[in-house]
Amino acid sequence: MSMATIRIQDADFDIGAEIAALTAGRADIGGIGCFVGTVRDSAGGHPITAMTLEHYPGMTERALAAIAAEAEARWSLLGCTLIHRVGTLTPGANIVLVLAAAPHRQAALDATAFLIDWLKTRAPFWKKERFADGGEHWVEARDADDAAAARWERT
Repeated sequence: MSMATIRIQDADFDIGAEIAALTAGRADIGGIGCFVGTVRDSAGGHPITAMTLEHYPGMTERALAAIAAEAEARWSLLGCTLIHRVGTLTPGANIVLVLAAAPHRQAALDATAFLIDWLKTRAPFWKKERFADGGEHWVEARDADDAAAARWERT
């Protein structure tokens, strides 16, 4: 069973506080991988004023738990944290936090890369970008994200 901290929330997160919570009372952690995703201010040369993120409650949490459990098993993690925000966010705002704690740095870094790659391609989130000119569109899946996630497939 996964020991991961998984949250989907409207509110921002405090990266330092989340690292402190992950490592509290632990002397066996040798490395922590960290990824923070933020809202960019443009897409394809078009200024972005906001991004709205939606999810399917219940399904999304189960998907994140499965992704975390896979990472914990592959890299014998000592803990991990997945936090993803939903709602309307403006450029510069935090979207996602991925932390992976392991006895050694390489496992922590590899697990972090795996977690964000699979989160981007396997978690049910939908993103709509709103542009300065009043236009908006739903963000489509990117081939580059699929290719990044595919490197973690077991054969």
